Amino acid sequence: MDANIRATAGLAENILGREMQSEVTTIDPAEVAKFEAMAAEWWDPDGKFKPLHMLNPCRLDYISSQIAAEFGRDLAQPAPFSGLRLLDIGCGGGLLSEPMARLGALVVGADAAGGNIPVARLHAETQGLAIDYRHTTAETIADAGERFDIVLNMEVVEHVADPQAFLATCSNLLKPGGLMICSTINRNAKSFMMAIIGAEWVMRWLPKGTHDWARFITPDELCALIRNAGLAPKDKKGFVFDPIGWRWSLSDRDLSVNYVTSSVRQ
Repeated sequence: MDANIRATAGLAENILGREMQSEVTTIDPAEVAKFEAMAAEWWDPDGKFKPLHMLNPCRLDYISSQIAAEFGRDLAQPAPFSGLRLLDIGCGGGLLSEPMARLGALVVGADAAGGNIPVARLHAETQGLAIDYRHTTAETIADAGERFDIVLNMEVVEHVADPQAFLATCSNLLKPGGLMICSTINRNAKSFMMAIIGAEWVMRWLPKGTHDWARFITPDELCALIRNAGLAPKDKKGFVFDPIGWRWSLSDRDLSVNYVTSSVRQ
């Protein structure tokens, strides 16, 4: 991103950040600050969000197939998600919001890091996409009484102050029968080696300190949190990186590092 976009992001942080001060949320200000510092690089495939650009096709494959199966949509048809209201929590620069909008969903992209929103809005405008981007929190949207068919909660839960309260809010944001798709990172020795030492220290795909291993959540722990939030887990798969083919793929068995779940509000 150029200097003008960085300036816009900084202005939004100063203006919009004041609106967040009085809200009661599960956000962790220190975690938000990490992503504020990288906001201008969201659409640089070789920048600090290179891992997400690499993972995105795999994420989109899972998300699209789960939505299509749950709502009986044919992905071969134009705008198959037409009429479905979707909330992308922690939307960042819009790497997931934009393809969901292209598939016809009515997308709200929300992020607690205000600097992300101008970047996301500008990029969506250049693509001719109408996406409702907001500098806000899940709690604020839920308190306003808004409800969605789908909530995308991707790589967010390991950054919040209270995962159980956050997932309960995500559940409240869903209509009855609504679908939540949630991804995070497992907590074990392998995930420390891959997600922190490998991705942050060796490959330098992310700045050091982006992730805190102690905040990682095992699949069993996440499923318990999801159930406690009033959701029924339906599916879980691993995102597995192949260093030889240099690509990500979905796995039914390997959830040892990155993984994703889908669940439905009962």
